[in-house]
Amino acid sequence: MTEIIERLPVELPKAYRLLNHGPTVLVGSAHGERRNVMAAAWSMPLDFSPPKVAVVIDRNTLTRELVEASGEFSLNVPARAIARETLAVGSVSGRDVDKFSDESGEGNRVEAFDGTHIRAPLIGGCLAWLECRVIPEPHNQDRYDLFLGEVVAAWADPRAFRDGHWQFAPGVSRSIHYIAGGNFFETGEAFEVKT
Repeated sequence: MTEIIERLPVELPKAYRLLNHGPTVLVGSAHGERRNVMAAAWSMPLDFSPPKVAVVIDRNTLTRELVEASGEFSLNVPARAIARETLAVGSVSGRDVDKFSDESGEGNRVEAFDGTHIRAPLIGGCLAWLECRVIPEPHNQDRYDLFLGEVVAAWADPRAFRDGHWQFAPGVSRSIHYIAGGNFFETGEAFEVKT
């Protein structure tokens, strides 16, 4: 029999934190000569064939402007080694600072490289990279800041992902998950349940 435990009420404005512990992603974008990257805690897979994803991109961001203009974006799954950079690119606007150069002198810039199917940058120091083309859904984009994308190419660091599964062995980099207030946690130990 399942043990009945005491329940702690959660303030509704913080209820999202009960579900929001999927991996943090970095959203890469580019249009014309401009490019940007931002951190996003709200993303998810939607479908298998063709593969689709969803990500929330606030209407006030440079990333949103570039994604709307180009019709594409990248989703990059950062490792703990770039947690500081992940927090930094999520804390400043690409309108104010070039996140790919160290204008601040604080070492918070990210490295980028080219994908194969889109112009949006892929971000170094990550465990996985998804190249996506926007599936236009104007109502969702305008009302909920929700963008759908078809994944047109996907890549993974073979030390962390192979044979279709994450490989979180000791000493292998793991994905990071943003909670709030500069706090992250790393993906924990995997376990299997036999049926």
